[in-house]
Amino acid sequence: MTTRPDAHTGVIHDIGYRPYTGPRLGRRYATRSLYVQSLRAAYGLGRSGKSKVLPFLLLGAITAPAVVMLAIAVFANLTKMPVDYADYVTRFGILAQIFLAAQAPVLMSRDLRHHVVPLYFSRPATRGDYVAAKFAALFTALLVILALPLVVLFAGSQLAKFPLGDNLTHLSYGLLSALLYALLYAALGMLIAALTPRRGFGVAAIMGTLMITTVLSVITYNLVGGFLPNPPQSAGWSFLLSPDETVAALINQLFDLGTPDSPHAPGGFGALVFALVIAAVTAASYALTLRRYRNV
Repeated sequence: MTTRPDAHTGVIHDIGYRPYTGPRLGRRYATRSLYVQSLRAAYGLGRSGKSKVLPFLLLGAITAPAVVMLAIAVFANLTKMPVDYADYVTRFGILAQIFLAAQAPVLMSRDLRHHVVPLYFSRPATRGDYVAAKFAALFTALLVILALPLVVLFAGSQLAKFPLGDNLTHLSYGLLSALLYALLYAALGMLIAALTPRRGFGVAAIMGTLMITTVLSVITYNLVGGFLPNPPQSAGWSFLLSPDETVAALINQLFDLGTPDSPHAPGGFGALVFALVIAAVTAASYALTLRRYRNV
């Protein structure tokens, strides 16, 4: 009679696995890597060719008018640019909005849809690190698309031998405008995109929010007398209804830019309120996004 081995006995075999003994780069490196990867994803780098088409098409579309304006200024022997730097950002800001609507869901919604967010939080990066890296990447991508044409305009102005001091001053106005747009757009776009794993819903929600608020702002402005030859200063408060108009009104009021028909904050106190609203909306959107990922 053969003896049957005990079912609970066994042998551990060494199949060659070894523990990791290399350097552990830690939380900061993980956050920085996520930022770089997200920034590359915003422009489709490292992805398929069709993923690069829209972001680089929009980058070219927002820069091309600057090249045309330079050519006109040079051949017409103008002494200054046809459009001010800050006004350029406002006029072609719709292209940055399209970029935001298309690429914010790429950075936020895809991770939710494919359920990979918990993998980021396993270690060592935290939820706060994840949101900070995504926000920084989206902000940087927007700042590039808004500031690049301004740099092109400034470089061309110096080739055309326009006054350095005046162009440098107005370039700073334009860069401040681009900075505020990028901050506000990135915070709002990130929040909306983080609320849905469906990219299509995110695109529609972001674009719809920006467009509807702008329409409401313009309608309200006209209802309170904005259509009059000399509109009341109080009509400027209606621009707070739109993120786009809020930034434009603040920059125009601070630096006395634009035409009488351009949005302006209602006086010095209004400019302070507009600046506080931009800061509050940006901070609130960021905080709500962070809260959203605490529940993921």
